[in-house]
Formats: sequence, structure tokens, C-alpha cells
Amino acid sequence: MIVETAPLSSVQKTSLLSLLDDTSPPVRRALLAHFTELGPIVTPFLQEVTRSPNRILARHAAWFLETLKFTDPVAEFRSFIQSLHYELETGALLLARTVNPRLDVGDCCSRLDAIAARCTELIAEPATVREKCRIMNRVLFHEYGFRGNVEHYTDPRNSFIDHVLVRRQGIPLSLSLVYLLVARRLDLPLEPVGLPGHFVVGCYADDAPFFIDPFDRGLFRDVDEIYTLLRSHQLAPAPTDLMPTPVREVLCRACRNLVNHYTVSGDLEHAKLFTGFVDEFEATYARESA
Repeated sequence: MIVETAPLSSVQKTSLLSLLDDTSPPVRRALLAHFTELGPIVTPFLQEVTRSPNRILARHAAWFLETLKFTDPVAEFRSFIQSLHYELETGALLLARTVNPRLDVGDCCSRLDAIAARCTELIAEPATVREKCRIMNRVLFHEYGFRGNVEHYTDPRNSFIDHVLVRRQGIPLSLSLVYLLVARRLDLPLEPVGLPGHFVVGCYADDAPFFIDPFDRGLFRDVDEIYTLLRSHQLAPAPTDLMPTPVREVLCRACRNLVNHYTVSGDLEHAKLFTGFVDEFEATYARESA
């Protein structure tokens, strides 16, 4: 379940204000534990109190803010976008933290490490990249059971790396992301490929490129088969469709997907949040390209 970041209610605020200036150790400890459990949603409340005319409450609120040291995941992701230093795994984790501030980064990385370790157990060297990808397919789609969530395609959880790793289902982009992050742990030269209306993984190391479709349980496709796939969706294929997609565009596309999926689910607040991220990606790219 995605952790919501709804603001505190007026009843909650009133209750917390009545305890904020209580300096008894038991109350202090209990309040600190409660703030920790609530997470970063208490930050705006405490910041508001620090600006209040009640200097005693303001001082105590400042103490809690300093002690908790909550980060702002939304601001962190915006800073990442503006930095122009895009790394796929970091970006995917930061994106997920914007809706799940308590995301366990170590757990996500450990799950990816475990998948890669299992692949390593099964790979007999020397092996070609294609042969290693076949091993990855066996591990990811047969042993671990990753699959495309065709039943609930627009569920926003399909786009977040933490949920995909736990639920083992996603959409083409997020499953390709998992595939790529495992591949990088195996030093395989694979690239993200954002086709029109679909997402796959590409390998350009051999004489002829080949493509892997993680949404279709790792199905291998050559160039002609990719073109046939695009034509089946009434799209006119072009050679540029097969080029690797920059990390910036992968993450921006993930945000576009989330705008659409949150809109479908009626969650306009989160749709607006991810629209803002898309705008930030585009504005940052425009400034850099100018």
C-alpha cells in the first residue's frame, strides 16, 4: 500500500499543540515516537508552529524538527531532476520515495542483489549476452514469477520499483527497469528502449541488435519483429525508435505514466504532483539544450 502524505487534520493539530510544550521525559519520548511514526507529514505542521507568535511553542517545534531531521522526498526528487546527473537506480528509488517516504532502500537493493546472485549461480562461463539473458528470463519470470499486470494495468503501484519488487508485477517500463538493474549487477550491456506505446530492453553488443520484452516474460525480438509489433498498433516504425532511451527520458516517461494512472484512479493530487515532475524534466532539459 502506498503511504499517503495527506496533511494533519485540525483535530490532530490541536491535540499535538496541547502536548508540544510538555517537557516531562515520558511525554517527550511518546511525542517523538508519534512524530516518527507519522513521518514527514508532520513537517509542515511543525514548521508552521515555529513561525507562530507563541515563542515557547515555536522553540519546542524547532527542537522536534531538528531532532527528527525529516527529509522532503519531493524536494529531493526535484533536486535530482535539476542536477542533470541521472542514474537509473537512484532515480527510480527517489521517484518511489515521493509517495512512500519510508521506502526501505536497502531492502530494494537487497532484492535486486538476490536476483542477480541467483542468475550468477546458473550462468556457466563462457556465455554470450543472449545466453545470459535467457538465464535472467528463467530466474525473473519463472523462478520469481515477475509478470505484466494486465488485469490492473493502470494501478499506480505498477510504476514504483519497491512495489514491483514485492508484488512481482508491473507495466512494460517498470519491468524493463527491474531487468536493467539486475543486468547491471551482472555487467551486461543492456539499454532501455522506449518504443512508441511500449517499453523494452535492447542489446547492441552483437552484430545485430536484439530486444527483450519483460512485459511478455522476456520474449526475444529482432528488429523486424519490433517493427511488426509497432505496425500492429497502427504505428509507423522508424529507425530512431530502436535507439537507446536516455535515463532522463526513462524517468520522465515513468512520471507521465503516473500522471495518466493517477488521473484514471481519480487521485488528482498525485496526478498534479507528477505533472509537476514532468514539467521540471522538460524545463531542465530545455535550459540545458539552449
